[in-house]
Amino acid sequence: MKAVAIQTFGSPEGLAVIDLPDPTPADGQVLIATEAIGVGGGDAMIRSGALAAYGFKEGHILGGEIAGTVAAVGDGVDTSWIGQRVWAFTGGGYAEQAIAPAATLLPLPATMSAVDAVTLGSSGAVAHFGLRHAHFAPGESVLVRGAAGGIGIMTVQLAVRGGAGAVAVTTSSAERADRLRKLGATHVLDRAGEGGADAPAGYDVIIDIVSGADLPSFFAKLNPNGRMVAVGAVAGDPPVDFAMEMFAAFQKSMSFATFSANTVTAPDRRAVTAELFAAASRGELNTVVHEVLPLEQAVLAHQKMGAGEVFGRIVLAPSGN
Repeated sequence: MKAVAIQTFGSPEGLAVIDLPDPTPADGQVLIATEAIGVGGGDAMIRSGALAAYGFKEGHILGGEIAGTVAAVGDGVDTSWIGQRVWAFTGGGYAEQAIAPAATLLPLPATMSAVDAVTLGSSGAVAHFGLRHAHFAPGESVLVRGAAGGIGIMTVQLAVRGGAGAVAVTTSSAERADRLRKLGATHVLDRAGEGGADAPAGYDVIIDIVSGADLPSFFAKLNPNGRMVAVGAVAGDPPVDFAMEMFAAFQKSMSFATFSANTVTAPDRRAVTAELFAAASRGELNTVVHEVLPLEQAVLAHQKMGAGEVFGRIVLAPSGN
């Protein structure tokens, strides 16, 4: 089968299409013939080598989110899964066939495409649990920093569904601003969090997908008792002394936290993702697909992400799907 592996950490050109034997599911696993593969910021960080300390090595096959049809099951897995269209949270998804733990499987609604499933699945779960981690409550104001990607787009929509009093976003262009307004954003700011003459002076919750050098400046945009949660780091780590901005405003009782979906149990993730899929099937949530590219064009997909060209989600599809 065809797969895409990291030959050399660094730029997208370090990715390469390779041939591998067809995998065989072990106990508790299934084999999925992939129809759609989500491409995200986490993939780019692994590819760059930024997460090598976590055990990722050259030769690693990217891809944590897939949708397709179960082709085989390992011991201990109900054989009724065979032939079902499913979404799965896994590893090694940039491939024509991928192994996934049976515990992560979620049947796709009849009306949901595989492409929409990987556009919504992980992004929606991170957005949901990120807002929960921030103790977001109806009526509160929310700022989504870096709202044009999959997680940001879902955070905007879920904040609106949750009754936010205002939903501000940072983005880089008027065209993106218009699209985010159509998804529910009430105020649009530039990347520095400025602009928007009628925008709130402060926010109760900031969901930050960007991190990087400018993260500390956003503490000034938190209300008293405000909470900032970093759910991503597409611009890299913040400065080592970033928390000093909070200490400088000690009397505002602000808080900062990180959030990783790795801390969510498989049953909780499945339950929330199923709810999001059902809401999308009812037309209550929008999936935003930037482009579907062949698996063999994974390099191009990562180049587009790196150039900031993507609004929504890029999806890879094996040839013929």
